[in-house]
Amino acid sequence: MSTGRSDTSGTATGRTAGGTGGINTYKGTERALRADRLGTPGLLLSVLAASAPLMVVAGVMPTVFGVMGIVGQPLLYVILGVVLMLFSVGYAEMSRHVHNAGAFYAYIARGLGPTAGAGASLVALVAYSAMQVGIYGILGFEVSGLFATYLDIDLVWWVPALVSVAVVGVLGWLKIDLNAKVLGVLLVVECALVVIFDIAAVGKPGPEGLSLHAFNPETLTGAGLGTALCFCIAAFVGFEQAPVYAEETSRPQIVVSRVMFLAVGYAALFLAVSSWALTVAAGPASIADTSLKQGPGMLFGLTEDRLGSTFTDVLHVLFVTGMFAALLSFHNVVARYAFAMGREGLLPAGFGRTSKASGAPATGSMLQSAVSVVIVLAFALADDHPVGDPTAPVLHLFTWMGNVGALGVIVLMAAASFAVIAFFVRRGAGRAQAPRLVASGLAGAALLAIAVFTVRDFDVLVGSGPGSVLDWVLPGVIVLALVVGLAYGALLRRTRPEVHARIGLGNEAFQLEKASEGATAGPR
Repeated sequence: MSTGRSDTSGTATGRTAGGTGGINTYKGTERALRADRLGTPGLLLSVLAASAPLMVVAGVMPTVFGVMGIVGQPLLYVILGVVLMLFSVGYAEMSRHVHNAGAFYAYIARGLGPTAGAGASLVALVAYSAMQVGIYGILGFEVSGLFATYLDIDLVWWVPALVSVAVVGVLGWLKIDLNAKVLGVLLVVECALVVIFDIAAVGKPGPEGLSLHAFNPETLTGAGLGTALCFCIAAFVGFEQAPVYAEETSRPQIVVSRVMFLAVGYAALFLAVSSWALTVAAGPASIADTSLKQGPGMLFGLTEDRLGSTFTDVLHVLFVTGMFAALLSFHNVVARYAFAMGREGLLPAGFGRTSKASGAPATGSMLQSAVSVVIVLAFALADDHPVGDPTAPVLHLFTWMGNVGALGVIVLMAAASFAVIAFFVRRGAGRAQAPRLVASGLAGAALLAIAVFTVRDFDVLVGSGPGSVLDWVLPGVIVLALVVGLAYGALLRRTRPEVHARIGLGNEAFQLEKASEGATAGPR
């Protein structure tokens, strides 16, 4: 398929002779994110924060062990790590050629055409926004629990949720390198405490000792395997965000791909070891029953038995700060997608401007904050349950939005895998690219299969039960976003072909536009 545009490398940074630090000041406005803000450590910490590792260990893992009955969860993380490494092979190579804050949709546009890119842009905006807003629900619920436990104060969940919206919104306006430092401190402390628990579990194993039974392939059998795949792949979400920051890194051709492989490798190792440590501490034979009965409380119970109440209290607090770090990470990503879409005409032009003070995509940040406030307030108005009630809408906010977002990201990863193949085939890929294309094809097929499992088992994922209207309404949000985006892309192709042609080109489009205007104007 011809896209009607040049497939140049997209490495232009928009620097001017006056040394603007990577700011494109075309027509007196800032249409590029500021370069040289992030190196490998800052970018790695920013993307890993989105996965909220302590939330995964305390929340996701007990659900997979208990509700799905999959004792082999550690092996599942290893398998998914391999799948996502295959995905990263082509995705990382694409990042060397296309530098755009709208990473997913830009890659899809460059591979499958601008109309497909328009569809992907709306899916990305909806998916990442849903994942972020969902975390406000669980954070509010946990903070409410902390106030009740330690201060004997009944605090409705939406108060800390709205306070978090405000704080995240303010941080979203600041420089990305400052954001990276905030995320980095929270993430490092959070991961360190989990590693301490892992060591303690190995040092004081349960009644079955240091068993490796959880890595036995036979433990992956059962009706809950498909649903477990959906839960576990969501634990990796974040690594794919690295290209979103390409324009703000010092050496995007090197840093972005390096960070993706480091993030996937670290996540696979961390998740596999931590889930195995849980089986060692509780015992492989009883891990499913214990997880089902205790839920997120299982980790804290096992920790208190081995490391004492003070350590466990600190872990409770870090559970909340880890969720806050994930909120900030997702907020930054949504703001940059909105910026990229505004710069290319998929959203109003105001979204394609950055703050002159910090270089951050301020309008996109405000959009995500406004969406968060509206959704949190909507669930708050629907909540007539007592404080701490586990059936309250606050937990629906987390499960519904989180799984809608996860489905959208899985679909985007599958589409991006096939877009990578199309991009390099159209550029005349030779034998050197063949292994990358094969890896992308395998990853795309696996991710499509996981997407099918996700839709099929959505009733289990959101706890709605078979036959519920939610089983098709919630996945339908992603389908609707895709259809509306594709229709909008087709409309742009007919009515505004110049806008349609630059979808996915990012700042490169404006470099070409300036060059074209200069050639037309001629010498003065």
